[in-house]
Amino acid sequence: MTSDLFSSSAQTIALPGTNEQCTLHYFPYFLTATESDQLFAQLLENTPWQQSRIRIAGRTLPIPRLNAWYGDSGANYGYSGTRLPLNNWTPELMQLRQRVEAAANHHFNSALLNLYRDGNDSVAWHSDDEPELGLEPVIASVSLGAERRFQLKQKQGKERFELQLSSGALLVMAGATQILWQHQVPKERGAVRQRVNITFREVLQG
Repeated sequence: MTSDLFSSSAQTIALPGTNEQCTLHYFPYFLTATESDQLFAQLLENTPWQQSRIRIAGRTLPIPRLNAWYGDSGANYGYSGTRLPLNNWTPELMQLRQRVEAAANHHFNSALLNLYRDGNDSVAWHSDDEPELGLEPVIASVSLGAERRFQLKQKQGKERFELQLSSGALLVMAGATQILWQHQVPKERGAVRQRVNITFREVLQG
């Protein structure tokens, strides 16, 4: 990946009903088609994918997707009763991290990779609001592979918002988004190709 191909044109979206407290910065063409295809193939082949299990209502269940956690030393992270093994950055992810940091104007020390194998894989309504992410975390999400729907809804209120995230797109969620909103990638019917999503985060280290 080369920085001269980086597209800095972003759409700034103020989520409805939040007085611009919750902002999305959307880069639909952050990576070129060639870059997206190459990185997608590399991550599919080289990532140590695993299917985590989480605790829900007293039961331990496998999540409907595969995942992997990368980060700096000490950037440990978990959710819903599961702890993710920490992998060292690959050269490809390190280069992508640097470009995402420049676009988001924010430092990240870790990344969660999710592999959606088909339309049956999904992530349910949630917020990235774990204590180790801080009060108003900035979450930067890069999509590769199949286009999928990305939905948001207010925690208190009826407002909703949806984006179609295509391969090579970058979405940055900032401000109070994780405090006031939830998001999900719903299941989709039909033949849906594989998708890799990379969410960059800054884990607070004590």
